[in-house]
Amino acid sequence: MTILQSSSFLNFVPSTSYNYCCKRGLIRATINIPRIKTGKISLPNLQSVHEQEYSTIVNNDNLVDIQLSPATTRTHMLNGPDPLVIEKLYAIKEAVADRVEMHRNIGEQRSQWNSMLLTSINGITLAAATMVGIAASSSGDSVLGLKMSSTLMYLAATGMLTIINTIQPSQLAEEQRKATRLFQDLYNQIETTLSIGHPSGIDVKEAMDRVLALDKAYPLPLLGVMLEKFPSSVEPAVWWPQQRRRQTKSVNNDNWNGWNSKQEEEMREVMGVLGRKDQEEYIRLGEKALKLNKFLAMSGPLLTGVAAIGSAFASHSPHGSWAAMLGIVGGALASVVNTVEHGGQVGMVFEMYRSNAGFFQYIKESIESNLRETETERRENGELFELKVALKLGRSLSGLRNLAAVASLKEEHLDEFASKLF
Repeated sequence: MTILQSSSFLNFVPSTSYNYCCKRGLIRATINIPRIKTGKISLPNLQSVHEQEYSTIVNNDNLVDIQLSPATTRTHMLNGPDPLVIEKLYAIKEAVADRVEMHRNIGEQRSQWNSMLLTSINGITLAAATMVGIAASSSGDSVLGLKMSSTLMYLAATGMLTIINTIQPSQLAEEQRKATRLFQDLYNQIETTLSIGHPSGIDVKEAMDRVLALDKAYPLPLLGVMLEKFPSSVEPAVWWPQQRRRQTKSVNNDNWNGWNSKQEEEMREVMGVLGRKDQEEYIRLGEKALKLNKFLAMSGPLLTGVAAIGSAFASHSPHGSWAAMLGIVGGALASVVNTVEHGGQVGMVFEMYRSNAGFFQYIKESIESNLRETETERRENGELFELKVALKLGRSLSGLRNLAAVASLKEEHLDEFASKLF
């Protein structure tokens, strides 16, 4: 006989089937578990626990069946997240947060370098040109002082322009802005991994590899490890580690893990458009920006150097008048060139094109890595991966599929780009 008490203590008596009627509802209980004795707990056999089910009553008004799976609970307890793995991920997360702040601060600093040096060098250059003009139209002892002052100012401007054109502060600031965004993205991914639960050692290794790859792609120091500002050819920026074979992490329980032959073909077409259109276009624009930046970087110091020579020989003589004109015009042109280069932030534009080409390269490698994996269980879930690609390209799922359909026609003059963001 079963007694139902308000203290929620149940003393079960084994039986095959038991029905109890009361005036408020019908209670049915199917019981297949051993007797629980007072003062001693008898645990069932683990093999039989897997098949056990029982039902109980939540209230007296409705009959509620609750089916428990003790084997699942036991597996969850045994295979729970490793505390050491969680601690490692939190340590990486803290380091990534620190890098976000470092790159943000240094990016702001280098952006200020660009504006302050631009203003200072233009001020020095224009002041020197003014002194040359005054010296050419004056006579007396003050002429020598004006010529010496303008020559020294031109030489100082030449040295400063050489330095600023070598380090390219606007390009440095863009590198730090890009690094800040990528480290913030990594920080968000680690947070997502921790919130979903069950992180593994693979997650720790992947996070560490991404941190080191970002450190290498966007270094903080200037001396020794600074990225080359005038490379011989434009290569896409690479800030991700080498793609490795994934472990089995299928979201669905089917054998295809959300993939099918049609989706694979669509991803191949999208990858082809990214390489033929988007990446190629940004590499072409990057080459133009690089050539312009090289020309401006050489022209600025050359003009101030010529202006310094002209200011040194400025006088009332016929040859001195030409020298004075050279000093004045050279200084004015140097200010214009410096304004176009650093005021227009041509180095930043080049870095932006290079980074965008790297972004498309990253998507291409991600698609290729998944398609190259013959075991679909080791791929990223197909539906989730398609959604990520569509969001990164600024498209809807239907828009991404339409792009693949148009690209599959093998039209040579396809005007549509894969990305809608850049």
